[in-house]
Amino acid sequence: MRFVLLFVGFFVPAAVMAEPVDFSLPDLDGKQRSLSEFRGKWVIVNYWATWCPPCLEEIPDLVDFHDRHKDDDAVVIGINYEEVNQEYLREFVESHFMTYPVLRMEPVPVTELGPVLGLPTTYIISPEGERIARQEGPVTGAAIEAYIERKQQQGAGMPADSAAVTR
Repeated sequence: MRFVLLFVGFFVPAAVMAEPVDFSLPDLDGKQRSLSEFRGKWVIVNYWATWCPPCLEEIPDLVDFHDRHKDDDAVVIGINYEEVNQEYLREFVESHFMTYPVLRMEPVPVTELGPVLGLPTTYIISPEGERIARQEGPVTGAAIEAYIERKQQQGAGMPADSAAVTR
């Protein structure tokens, strides 16, 4: 039982944040990308840094999730949340086979989506553009899929009584 408890994560429902949000940040080529580009799909916004071990551990799972869902119902957007040389970041992204869009942002206490108190921090945005969940700490593709499935059964904008996600 103790082993199972170590692999239980929580997505915190963000009912108070259930309103459409948008922001624009530069990608690795300097092109501005907006959250609203992805309306109609679930968007997994993952704040991370190259120096963060839990961030590095979740990258392969986020790549897999993105590759399986990008053409249908969900995408991952990685937001690099550190001050780092652009060329180094580009090489890092390529060496880790990160197929999802990576945007750049200097660390600030509160982002357009809400607080980023530690890394990694992941926000789930509904197809309507509403913030519906936040997770501090690593996530898995399976946990994200389970959460999205549960929200679809409840109706995307409705808060869940319990947001526990088995990883």
